[in-house]
Amino acid sequence: MQKAKKELVLSREQIQDQVQKLAREIGQDYQGKSPIFIGILKGSFIFMADLVRNINLPLKIDFIRVASYGDKDFSDGNVKLVKDIELDIKGQDVIIVEDIVDIGYTLAFVVKHLRQKNPSSLRVCALIDKQERRKVDVKLDYAGFKANGFLVGYGLDYAEEYRHLPEVYRLVFE
Repeated sequence: MQKAKKELVLSREQIQDQVQKLAREIGQDYQGKSPIFIGILKGSFIFMADLVRNINLPLKIDFIRVASYGDKDFSDGNVKLVKDIELDIKGQDVIIVEDIVDIGYTLAFVVKHLRQKNPSSLRVCALIDKQERRKVDVKLDYAGFKANGFLVGYGLDYAEEYRHLPEVYRLVFE
């Protein structure tokens, strides 16, 4: 792994304020409904936990795992399904939860895969919308922050490191 220094991008307070704002917005949009939240592993698990704890609705949780980056700092577009969801989402309101949307390959793959299971609605909530390298047009219904650079922390990793950090940092490679 390359040596890098960390620059703070999002503090704990900024993240928690935005998570609460997103939770309120989702709660209003889904009033009277029981959505299913599907987190994209591994990166979304911290964000999703904080998000659903702030939503006052009956809801269900599931996870999907796909792989595209590996130990690299870029995706080559080859996305593969590692773990599928376990809940039946046919006719259900579904919200995909993603930590960061970068190039868009992963999210496009997951949206297409889940649409084939015929949910009644399918929306996307991402903590970070990183548009600088976007190659695939993907729609984000709920987005917390716009940020650039190679980001880690709060579930985001580089070669499985840094996920545990409570803030989001930009890695500057030396």
